[in-house]
Amino acid sequence: MAKRERGEALSPEDKRPINKKTMAQLAGIFRFVWPYKIPFAIGLLCLAFSTGTILAFPFMAGKLLDIANGKPVPYFTTIGQVALALVAILALQALFSFTRVYTFSLVSEKSLADVRKTVYQKIIWLPMRFFDSRRVGELMSRITSDVSTLNDLLSFTLAEMMRQLLTLIFGTVLILFLTPSLAVFMLLTFPVLVLLVLVFGKYIRKLSKQTQDKLAETNVIVEESLQSISVVKAFTNELFEIGRYVRSMNDVVATAIRTARYRGMFISFAIFTMLGGIVAVAWYGAMQVQSGNITVGELFTFVLYTTFIGASIAGLGDIYAQMQRAIGASERLLEILDEKDESSSQSASEAIKLHGEIEFQNVWFSYPTRLDYTVLKGLDFRIEPGEKVALVGQSGSGKSTIISLLMRFYAVEKGTVRVDGTPVDQFNLSAYRKNIGIVPQEVILFGGTIEENIAYGKPGASLEEVKEAARKANALEFIESFPEKFKTVVGDRGVKLSGGQRQRVAIARAILKDPAILILDEATSSLDAHAEVLVQEALEKLMEGRTSIIIAHRLSTIKKVDRIFVIKEGTLAEVGSHTELTKLNNGIYNNLLKLQLQ
Repeated sequence: MAKRERGEALSPEDKRPINKKTMAQLAGIFRFVWPYKIPFAIGLLCLAFSTGTILAFPFMAGKLLDIANGKPVPYFTTIGQVALALVAILALQALFSFTRVYTFSLVSEKSLADVRKTVYQKIIWLPMRFFDSRRVGELMSRITSDVSTLNDLLSFTLAEMMRQLLTLIFGTVLILFLTPSLAVFMLLTFPVLVLLVLVFGKYIRKLSKQTQDKLAETNVIVEESLQSISVVKAFTNELFEIGRYVRSMNDVVATAIRTARYRGMFISFAIFTMLGGIVAVAWYGAMQVQSGNITVGELFTFVLYTTFIGASIAGLGDIYAQMQRAIGASERLLEILDEKDESSSQSASEAIKLHGEIEFQNVWFSYPTRLDYTVLKGLDFRIEPGEKVALVGQSGSGKSTIISLLMRFYAVEKGTVRVDGTPVDQFNLSAYRKNIGIVPQEVILFGGTIEENIAYGKPGASLEEVKEAARKANALEFIESFPEKFKTVVGDRGVKLSGGQRQRVAIARAILKDPAILILDEATSSLDAHAEVLVQEALEKLMEGRTSIIIAHRLSTIKKVDRIFVIKEGTLAEVGSHTELTKLNNGIYNNLLKLQLQ
């Protein structure tokens, strides 16, 4: 989500009423400001002094004119004295403004860094069911766009709101005290003019939002067509896509021109009404000067104060919109922070070493996003420590779900999953997962070096340990062939390595972790024959002495396992070795094997 410019129309998700409830939600974010309360208080104090000094400027400027016209002024006798006072006011204003900006920036940067760290930490610890209903782009937006909105609030919007309110309140009080007749006249005319401008401005922002929506639709067409360019060309639909884009762009232009027409009318109206109001006040003030009711200096002071007050009123509309965005951002961030995470139930615990005995007892399970569909239906099985078991079945039968429950990505609805005779939910989660290693079908490597990716299995491992793991994974030879060896950068998601190389790095990572339970999820399905041999050898070394669960569609790779579990519609349909299951003439495994051999 791109950062919005000030004055841009609010999106529907940003439109929040400003009331007691929403302000209380926004205040929830200010707990991150509390550790920096002293510089924040200094900033607030400087803000008040800055506003006070700037409000003194019109008063002294008026006195300058009075002395020039021969009017007596208390405490000042010459124009030079008043000019020096004005310079002193500007110097104080500069000092207070600098301190305010610096302290607010210091507080906002440090507190929002704390927000980002807290939100990221929270997201990392959230359970898998949370990610099932969230897109990565949405979560990225929470950490980037929403926190940036709060940065605007703390470093600019909050200070501006307080400054504008102080200027409005104290400026109005001053003109009522200094020139009551002019103040009453102004208060009878300006609010009506400002209200008309605000209403008209709201309509313009609505039209601007329509233009942005139309442009977004056009961008969607570009994104879809470019992402699916092979399909576009395969169906020779280049002209069709161009026509779609041109029609959408014509709508954008038409809406933008209509918006420009109304914006032009709005600007003309605003200039006419605001300047007309100033002319009316100036006319009335000139009449007051002519009749001797006020001095020229008092009129000049009044005009400056009126300018400040008018600017404050105009600025409050934009500040209101910024506050709405900040409330929306705080709601979305607090929604994440209020989620129950996996760390909240964890307490400090010593490392545990499991033997690898696994038992599923009458396990029933449905995914939180698909409660109407039961994946596992009373599943029962037992795996002995060190046993090698393969899970076989059609897609959607529940193989990956078994792994997810064993990894404690989800909690079972009914039944029990036990490891070493203990229900898995009774183990410390981190200590428990340290005993499980996984080599997935789609290996995900981080964008660092080969050494860093292997060491991910055991943070803090020495280079010698990493090299030994690579040797056992049949990866040492290809790693040593690179000019930078273990310092070779693998690229985004390991793009600089081949499929077989990525698999062997993942195997080395699992070897370094030294898990009691090993999960192999289609670890050789996408490799060529040569790479598969190397990876298979590495996997056999990895499985030695460990409880191993292998998910496989290519049945030729699981002939040597101790037992094969055939899963059908969430239940255990067949169990046995490869030899035993091939003797079942009408068995599921035997039929699958025959289909693959055809």
